[in-house]
Order: sequence, then structure tokens, then C-alpha cells
Amino acid sequence: MERTLIIVKPDAVERGMVGEIISRFEHAGFEITRMRFERPEPEFFRRFYAEHEEKPHFKRLIEYMTSGPVCFVELARPEAVERARLLVGATDPNEATPGSIRGDIGIDLPRNSVHASDCPEAAEREVALVFDRTE
Repeated sequence: MERTLIIVKPDAVERGMVGEIISRFEHAGFEITRMRFERPEPEFFRRFYAEHEEKPHFKRLIEYMTSGPVCFVELARPEAVERARLLVGATDPNEATPGSIRGDIGIDLPRNSVHASDCPEAAEREVALVFDRTE
């Protein structure tokens, strides 16, 4: 079994889409192994998205991710990272295919409703950041 992390982002939480998003993963054969609902401090997301720190959208991303509560979900299944990415769809909701989460629920960038780990190494790092901390 492979693990991956998704984050139901503030726009989707605000619109009451947490259940819809999580149920799509459950129907696709993912097992929910851990879940955490909270509003992390900016410092957490600065660490989480550290690889984007030099990019022009970094400040806007951090402001958005701390604008409301989020739902962190660790999921497990064979090929979890790849399968989650397919279910989530393209980063830009305007380019995501209908039937994908971002294609159906996402608004724009950065309000694309859900984060999904992009590779197994990132999934392990992200899961540890979220669930192995003691804030």
C-alpha cells in the first residue's frame, strides 16, 4: 500500500465540499488512514510549500492556504499518488477535465479546492509534516 496526502483547501471547506471530495476518493478505492481538520499558522505552510518559496505566487499561496480551515487526509491504496493525481485533475481548474475534482469543484488558481502530493517522496514528506507534528 502506498500513502498520499490530500488537502481540502479553504475554498472547498467554505463551500461545504469536504464530504463530496473525500467521498470521491473513497469511491475510487482509497482508504482514509488519518484525517485532521484545522487552520494552520502561516509558518506551517511556508515549510510545506518551501519548494515554491522563490516563485512569484508563493506569498499569495500562503495567504490563501491560511485564509480558513483545511482538511488534511492521508489516503492509502496501491499507486495512491498516481491515482490521486488522476482523480484530482490538472492544477488549473480551467484546464482540468470534467469529472475530475478540480474540473468539477475548483474555481481558479489558487482556489483549485484540493492539493494532492505529486510524487511518493513528496507524499512521505507531507504526511510527516502534517501528522507527525505536535503543534
